[in-house]
Amino acid sequence: MATLPIDTAKYTGIMRAVPPAPRVANRETGQLRVDRETGKTVYQVGLCLMAGTSADVVNVSVAGEPAGVQLGMPVAVRDLVATPWENDGRHGIAFRAAEIRPLSAPATSAGKGAGQ
Repeated sequence: MATLPIDTAKYTGIMRAVPPAPRVANRETGQLRVDRETGKTVYQVGLCLMAGTSADVVNVSVAGEPAGVQLGMPVAVRDLVATPWENDGRHGIAFRAAEIRPLSAPATSAGKGAGQ
């Protein structure tokens, strides 16, 4: 399926709404989902995306647990993408980011995120 990049600069604010939780790959065994490229555990973080007078909370997957990101804290999101999916008549949109960090933290050399 197509992966659609999201321009996070268009949002008036992005903040953490739900704590990071490791994603489970196999519910029967409890095995955690691991990123194929980095080998890190994949975490899901609820982010509130604000634009004008509206706001939406979306779950965003990221490789590795985001450090220093507290509840209600403004965050920077690098390389946010949306991937539409369909499976057995169910469908939705999966969100993934390369990095989620506190907005006040220094930018990484790989790129800049929201608010930058």
